[in-house]
Amino acid sequence: MITLDAGTSAAQIASLVNNQAYKATDVAEYFFERARELNPVLNAFVYLDWSKVNEQAREIDLRVSRGECLPLAGVPVAIKDVISVKGYPLTCGSRILQGYIPPFDATAVKRLRQAGAVMLGMTNTDEFAMGSSTENSFYGPTNNPWAKGRVPGGSSGGSAVSVAAGLVPVALGTDTGGSVRLPAAFTGVYGFKPTYGAISRYGVVAYSNSLEQIGIFAHNINDVALVYSCISGKDEYDGTTDDFGCDIDRSFERDVSGWRAGVISETLDGVSSAVRDATEDLLDHLGHIEVISERASIPHIGQSLAAYYLIAMSEASSNLARFDGVRYGVHPSFTDDWSTEYSRVRSAFGLEVKRRIIMGAFALSKGYYDMYYERAARFRSLISAEFEAAFAKFDILVSPTSPTLPFKFGERLDDPLTMYLSDIHTVPANLAGLPALNLPLSKSSEGGETLPVGIQLIAGFGKEDKLLSVASRLERAGAIKSDVVEPWGIVQKTQ
Repeated sequence: MITLDAGTSAAQIASLVNNQAYKATDVAEYFFERARELNPVLNAFVYLDWSKVNEQAREIDLRVSRGECLPLAGVPVAIKDVISVKGYPLTCGSRILQGYIPPFDATAVKRLRQAGAVMLGMTNTDEFAMGSSTENSFYGPTNNPWAKGRVPGGSSGGSAVSVAAGLVPVALGTDTGGSVRLPAAFTGVYGFKPTYGAISRYGVVAYSNSLEQIGIFAHNINDVALVYSCISGKDEYDGTTDDFGCDIDRSFERDVSGWRAGVISETLDGVSSAVRDATEDLLDHLGHIEVISERASIPHIGQSLAAYYLIAMSEASSNLARFDGVRYGVHPSFTDDWSTEYSRVRSAFGLEVKRRIIMGAFALSKGYYDMYYERAARFRSLISAEFEAAFAKFDILVSPTSPTLPFKFGERLDDPLTMYLSDIHTVPANLAGLPALNLPLSKSSEGGETLPVGIQLIAGFGKEDKLLSVASRLERAGAIKSDVVEPWGIVQKTQ
């Protein structure tokens, strides 16, 4: 029998609980105690409550005893603090939402519960998911377990660290411009962003509606596929959702020999030597599984970052207008005039959120809308067409996930443009609505510290199964291995 430890996969846990080799309460207690022990060091979770976790686990045990076979029976899942979980505080890493308790589950959370999962807690995030380092949270930064003083990436850094450090086997984040893939690369785990519309956004606090998508963190590709199969599909509460008909089960048996991988040439400029070496290593691994690698070109991909931030900031300025202290947000006495009180409420936003609201409002203002937002929106059609042309030749595309290794705390906080460049290779997939996957490919050394390196695969619209097929084949060939890591950088082998 498998012994339960921090590296036990979601699929293994579900099998053990369904077969009643372990109770869901035993699993929940093990992971909850591990999270409670390590969280003061990592700051991955912003909310943990054993009574709520135990209540869920007991319900799972009851369902299993009645003969239900649940695909995620007893699997603890961490939820990013921008996704609604009924009865759990939802603050978006912000002072302005302190005390808010949502009265409903997001669709993704509802589907996790139906599949037998246990919501372990809420994870730290850059405020309103705006950041690339998880340094912009009201609760303080999350620490990268690989190296003290290094960022875990953002904005879903808490969820990434909760998986990397074995506090949970899987976690949900949100990816607006790389906020699942970037922290996955910085912490050495899989980070999966599906096609836009594949997973319902109902219950996600909106940052940029047309770009963001719920994503999944895990240590192995089977767990990614397992969670995706449970939470994806049409939702009556989200009109952008669809069933893409991916044959997830077949993905793991598919022969990928003869497939073509296009390495996006424009993404190899300006990356660190460690990232470039890792990219070359991936091409070698692809060759070993008989995937043909060639250079590909997305001619205008270099303009993606500018277009992305114009669109994201514009939508953020609109979405965050609702936090006015009346419907949402802190509630002052309103003894002064409306303008003064409104300004007082919104002063609770952090610096990065204020920056994006101001820039977005400017881009949407009269006289500038055509010059900025409309141009950026037209660019989305251009970049989507260029990706479509590339996928007429290639099954998958390859690029670095991040141009650098994890950087140090404070290194980029005073230079927002440099911080935004962290997303330069991840935002194109969001603009085009394409599925993308960070592969935890290798480790590199910098300043005497061992740090993860991630490389990204991108597939055509609705072609998640191609990402899963290639990743599964690479994993079975031993090219990819994501291990649990103890702070700071002590590796535990996963089962």
